[in-house]
Amino acid sequence: MTPDLRQLRYFLTVAEEMHFGRAARRLHMTQPPLSQAIQALESQLGTMLFERTRRSVALTAAGRALVPEAQHLLLQAEGLKSLVQRAAAGESGRLSLGFVSIADYSVLPQSLREFRLAFPGVQLDLQEATSDVQFDLLSAGKLDLGILIPPLPDKLRSELDYLPLVSEPLVIALAENSELAQHKGKISLKHCGDLPLIIFPRKLAPGFHDQILGCFRDAGVTPLIGQEAIQMQTIIGLVSAGMGIALVTQSVSNLKRPGVEYRAFREASPQVEIGLAWRRDNQSPVLAAFLELMRKTR
Repeated sequence: MTPDLRQLRYFLTVAEEMHFGRAARRLHMTQPPLSQAIQALESQLGTMLFERTRRSVALTAAGRALVPEAQHLLLQAEGLKSLVQRAAAGESGRLSLGFVSIADYSVLPQSLREFRLAFPGVQLDLQEATSDVQFDLLSAGKLDLGILIPPLPDKLRSELDYLPLVSEPLVIALAENSELAQHKGKISLKHCGDLPLIIFPRKLAPGFHDQILGCFRDAGVTPLIGQEAIQMQTIIGLVSAGMGIALVTQSVSNLKRPGVEYRAFREASPQVEIGLAWRRDNQSPVLAAFLELMRKTR
């Protein structure tokens, strides 16, 4: 039979006091039950831990060897309590977080910084993925939380919850040596109809794709789709190479690329929203802590 923590605590108290009476008083118990507990421990271990006389108590060699091990086990037990309490409060554990590329230029860095400061004991597993991939991962329980572009797919509305984080307008990314760049100030989309449009594929983010095309439609322009790309760095790289123009969220202008400039357009720009999605049945304390922090800081 393995000694329990209560027995080890009794043993250490006697070892520190070297007196059963004083040890019993420290433990708020009478001496006979304490002596019986030590005898039971010695019986379990198959050896004497104390040399007893009527006048003195001393540790045996086995007792001296047990002291540091018992101390270590009790410290570990106290640490387990702290670990469990921190996990229950969302202060430790893991959180798998997906994010779309445009979030990397707006809400993601600040959100991660705030969470890291508030919960340094949590391990964050980050995965850059398009909104459609995140929806599949969330539905399958392979992702705790996604920073993505709405709307939620109809088939997942009963499974997922959503919290908006930020909204920002669209701007035009264009090559600085292009003819279009010669226009001063804001640019009208009416001047962009003949230029190849580099755009996010609709199947990956239908809401974002439709908002971009809606801007041209409202301006009475039918855009020429030149290239599709799923990474914002790639889209801006293609603009830099003179492959066309792109409509991107305003925060993407933080992505400085040689040969690219960002301009507002004259027509009304829709607000592109980025938010958090998660499974309603996910009971993770770490997830709850992240969501509470985002609600407080937004």
